[in-house]
Amino acid sequence: MSFIKMLENLFNIFYQFMDSFSFLILAAIGLAVIFGMMGVINLAHGEFIMLGAYITTLSWLAGIPIPIAILLGSIGVGCFGFIIDKLIIRHLYGRPLDSVVATWGISLIMGQGMLVIMGPSLQGPSTPFGSFSIGEINYSTYRIVLAIIACLLLFLLYWVFMHTKFGLMSRATMQNEEIARSLGTNTKQIYTTTFVLGSMLAGLTGGLYAFTMSIGPTFGSGFLMESFVTVIVGGANPLTGTVMAGGTLGVVHSGLSFVFGTFIGRVGLLIAAILFIRLWPTGFSGLIDKKVIRVNR
Repeated sequence: MSFIKMLENLFNIFYQFMDSFSFLILAAIGLAVIFGMMGVINLAHGEFIMLGAYITTLSWLAGIPIPIAILLGSIGVGCFGFIIDKLIIRHLYGRPLDSVVATWGISLIMGQGMLVIMGPSLQGPSTPFGSFSIGEINYSTYRIVLAIIACLLLFLLYWVFMHTKFGLMSRATMQNEEIARSLGTNTKQIYTTTFVLGSMLAGLTGGLYAFTMSIGPTFGSGFLMESFVTVIVGGANPLTGTVMAGGTLGVVHSGLSFVFGTFIGRVGLLIAAILFIRLWPTGFSGLIDKKVIRVNR
């Protein structure tokens, strides 16, 4: 194998890893924020992503530029999440099983409602930015943009949660809600803001991937399995755990997909998640917490 051919293969592997990593991060980050900060398992996460894709696509069809259309998709789903929180979710704080049933019902209503209102499919825009070639293989430039956005989003969330007043109160509420409330933190407001933020992230994901997938009521189902697997493997910490899980599962998925194909890559992703949960039930967050405790001792 020539040196140039080896470099082409290395870039192909790196490209597939970045594609898998960005997909896992963007699919899971909204769910991870809601679950990690609130303990609410949002089974309607896929439908929130689907709603973001619809709003983005309809905005684009109305003549709005792509970046603004994606922003409108994120804001629109955030507003929808605010309404859902006020009407339903806020009454289920501390009741995880009830939240599962409620959000599952919301997902069914959203999916069937979108089918009735918009029909089985919606003609969306083509993938922007075109493609480039390395050797005999063509690569989508937009996939590179998605990877950059995923990394920037992680840095932005880290700054929000680690260097803002909201982040400080959110971390305090996550660690011990009763003590945070006794010290004057409005924990219900923190939960509402967190749910809106997670909803906006889901809408952003839908808007970003609206240009790469066919738009329909089942659009979000393509994200649901990967998002839940990433959150479970990552554990309770919505940032550190998600990054670690996204990186690890991205290596597994991209490696197996490169050698054996996409189907085996998805199967390997599930098997890796099952093995990890069996060995470390608390996920990457639990492993990191144990290491920190041992070092402090």
